[in-house]
Amino acid sequence: MEENPIDPELELNKILDDDTFQHVNNPIVGIKPIIKKYLGIPNHADQLGNKFFFTDGEAKVEIVVVTPEIIRVRLAPHGVFLDEFSYAVPKLEQKVTAFTLLENEKEYRVSTNSINCHIRKEDFFISFSDSKDHVTSMDAVPMHWEENVSFGGYYVFCTKTCAPEESFFGLGDKATELNLRGKRFVNWNTDAYSFQWNQDPIYRTIPFYISVNEGIAHGIFFDNTFKSHFDFGAEKKDQTSFWADGGELQYYYIHGPHMMDVVKNYHIITGTHPMPPLWAFGYHQCRWSYYPEAKVRAIANTFRKEQIPCDGIYLDIDYMDGYRCFTWNKKYFPDPKKMISELAADGFKTVVIIDPGIRVDDNYWVFKEGKENRHFCRRSDDYFMEGHVWPGRCQFPDFTNPDVRTWWGGLFKGLVEMGVAGVWNDMNEPAVFGTGTFPDDVRHQYDGHRGSHRKAHNIYGMQMVRATYEGLRTIMKNKRPFTITRAGYSGVQRYSSVWTGDNVATWEHLKLGNIQLQRLSISGIPFCGTDIGGFSGEPDGELFTRWIQMGTFSPFMRAHSAGDTKEREPWSFGEPYTSINRKFIELRYRLIPYLYSTFWEHHRYGFPILRPVVMQEQEQHNNHFRQDEFTYGDKILICPVLEQGQKSRIVYLPAGKWYNFWTLELIDGGKELDVLTPLDTIPIFVKAGSVIPEYPVMQYVGEKEIEEVKLNVYFSDYLANSFFFEDYGETFAYEQDIYSEKKFAVNGTKTSFTIQQSMEGLYTPRYEIYNFNVTGLPFTPSKIIADGKTITDFSVNADKVLEFKYSKNFKKIVLTK
Repeated sequence: MEENPIDPELELNKILDDDTFQHVNNPIVGIKPIIKKYLGIPNHADQLGNKFFFTDGEAKVEIVVVTPEIIRVRLAPHGVFLDEFSYAVPKLEQKVTAFTLLENEKEYRVSTNSINCHIRKEDFFISFSDSKDHVTSMDAVPMHWEENVSFGGYYVFCTKTCAPEESFFGLGDKATELNLRGKRFVNWNTDAYSFQWNQDPIYRTIPFYISVNEGIAHGIFFDNTFKSHFDFGAEKKDQTSFWADGGELQYYYIHGPHMMDVVKNYHIITGTHPMPPLWAFGYHQCRWSYYPEAKVRAIANTFRKEQIPCDGIYLDIDYMDGYRCFTWNKKYFPDPKKMISELAADGFKTVVIIDPGIRVDDNYWVFKEGKENRHFCRRSDDYFMEGHVWPGRCQFPDFTNPDVRTWWGGLFKGLVEMGVAGVWNDMNEPAVFGTGTFPDDVRHQYDGHRGSHRKAHNIYGMQMVRATYEGLRTIMKNKRPFTITRAGYSGVQRYSSVWTGDNVATWEHLKLGNIQLQRLSISGIPFCGTDIGGFSGEPDGELFTRWIQMGTFSPFMRAHSAGDTKEREPWSFGEPYTSINRKFIELRYRLIPYLYSTFWEHHRYGFPILRPVVMQEQEQHNNHFRQDEFTYGDKILICPVLEQGQKSRIVYLPAGKWYNFWTLELIDGGKELDVLTPLDTIPIFVKAGSVIPEYPVMQYVGEKEIEEVKLNVYFSDYLANSFFFEDYGETFAYEQDIYSEKKFAVNGTKTSFTIQQSMEGLYTPRYEIYNFNVTGLPFTPSKIIADGKTITDFSVNADKVLEFKYSKNFKKIVLTK
C-alpha cells in the first residue's frame, strides 16, 4: 500500500503556526527575560564520603559534613561547582566520622551526633536543628540566583526566617550597635577616613555572623569574596538574608549552642592568630609622622624621662624617599640602622609603614623588579592598573599571585637587616585617590583561580599582609614577626593584627571603638585596637585619658594621630592626665602575663579575647543590647567611661561573685550597680576564683629579669580554674611544645582554701618564686601547708590580703583557719 505523500506547503504552514518558531534573522525573539530562579523540588540524592549531593534535575546542592557542629552548603545553578578554593579556609579537613543520610516521604536528613541538616522535598528548603530536633535555622524561600549579564556568573541569594526575638552579632568592624538586628550592611573594603556612626562599608569584610534565639546560638559564615550584602530583618522583619554580586552561594552553618562554641568552631576552619611577640602587648606610640630622626629620638627620650612604659614607636610614610616603599629619606634619617639600633638599646621596637602602591619610576629598584617580572596588576585589555596614591602615579602588585607574594616578602630583607621589628600595611583596601579603588576589570591571578577585581577586591589587603607576614617570618628565621593591617577578610587573623582605621577624636568614637573591638573579637579577629585619642580631630585631656583607660584593655594598644592635629602623647595634656595615663599604662604592663595567657587560650583553643556580656549570658534577652561592658578573657570585666564629665556609671555584672579591682569589695553579680568613676579609675571587676599573674612594672618588655611573679588569688567557695602561659616570648618554640601552661584550681569553704597547680610544656621560667596575694578569705588563716610543708612566714596587710611566697613548682597549698 502506498504511503500518503507529504505536502510541503501544509508542513510549512504548520511550522509557521507554531508559537515557538524563531526566524533565523531574529534569533533573540522568544528568549526569556532574566529573572531570579529558585531551586525546584529535590528528586535525587548521592553520597561521596562526607559529601552529599541533591538535585532538582538541573541545579545541584552540596552538603559537606565538616565537623559534628559544622556543615557547609554550596549551590551550583546548573549542576557544576566551582573549583574548591578559599583564602579564608586554607584546607577543609574532615573532622568527623559519624554521620548519616536518612530519607523519608517529607525530607532528606544529613545528621551528625550534634546537628541535623534537613532538605525538604516539598520545596528544597534547607534547615538545621540540634540533637534534640530543635530547629535553629530555616530557609524562608529556596536558595536562588540571577544571571549577571554584564560580568557572567550569578548574583546568589539565601534568605532565612528571622524569629521575633532573634539577635545578630559579628560581621567584623561595622560602625554601629553591637546587636545588628534591624540593619542592612554591605561588605566592600573601603578607605573610610573619619568614618561616622552607621557609615557602611568601611575597612574589612568579615562575612560571619552569630544568631542567638531562644538561648541557642549558631553562626553563618558566607565564604564569598565578591561584594556581599546582609539584611538582618531590615526589609522584612521576619526574614534575614545574605547575597553576593558574584561567585558561589557557599556558606557554613556553625552550631553552638553557646556563642563561645560558635566562635571556637569558626576558628577551626579559618584558623587562629599565631602568638605575637611579647613586646607587641606593650604600649605603642604612632603619629603621621614622627620625623626627622631628632623628633623620633625626642619622643623616645621623653617616654623614658617621664617613666611611661612604651615598646613600639612607628614611622609613617615620611620616613621614605618620596613615599617610595622600602626606601629611606636620607635627609630626615641619614643613618636609620644606627637610629634603630640605639632605639632598641633603649627598649623601643621600630615599626614602619608599607603601602601597596609602587611609584612608576624606572630608576626605582622596587618598580624595576616588579615591572621586569610582571608582578603588577593589569586591566582587561592588558594595560597596567595605575592610580595615584602618596608617591604619585603608582602600579600595584597582584598579591593573589603566589610568585608575587614571595617576591614581596623578600623585599623586607633590607628593613629587617636594619633592625625593623614590625610592619604596618596601610591603604590596602586597596585605596586609590580620586577613584576610591581599582576598576572592576583589573585582573588577578587568584592562586590559579583567575578573576577580576570584583572577586579579588575584598581579599587584596589580606593577601598583601599575608605576603608581608610570610616574608618576615622567612627572613627573621625563628623570630615572630609583628604585622598590622587596615584591610582584611575572614582568615586575616592567621597573618596580622588590625586596627579600626581612621577614627575621630570624639566621645562618640570612643563608644564606637569599644563596640568595634568587641565585634571584631567575636568575629574571629582577636588582636585588634583603635587609634587611641582619635586619628583626626582634637581630643582634650579627659577624652584622651578615658581612651588610654579603655586602650589598656584592648588587645592591641596604640595611640595614633594625623599630622594636621596637635601631638598627643601620654604627657601632652599635662597633669593630672599624665600621671593617670602613666598609671594605666603601668597597669597594662603589670597585667601582661594575664593578657598573654588569654592570647594563648585564643591561639590554642579558639577563645575570643574580648567577650561582650551577651557572650556570658546569652539566655537573657536584655543582655543582647548591652554593649559597654566586656570581659578580657573570662576573669576581668571592664566597663569604660564613655561620657564626658561622668562621675559614676551603671555597670552590669553577670551572675556569680566579683571583686572590685580597686577596693577589693566582694559583690554579687546578676544585677546592675552604680559605680563611682573619678577620672583616675574606670570600673574593673575580677571574677571570684581567679588567679591573675602579675609582672613588675617595666619601661619596656624585657627591661628587667623577672625574679618573682605575683599571683593575685581571689577567694571563691566553688571550684574555679585559671591559666598562666609563659614561653620565650619571641620565637616559635611554642610550636614544638617549648612553653609552660600552668593550670590553677582553687576552691574554698568558710574555714579553708585550696590552691592547686598542674603544668604542661617544656619551658622553664628563670624565676623561682611566686608571691601570693590572696584576697577575700572569709577567715583569718593560722596555718599554710604547701606540698606537706608548713609556711610560717606570712602576713595579712591593711586590705586584709594574705601575703606569702613559695616555689613556682608547688602542687597544692592549703590555707586553714
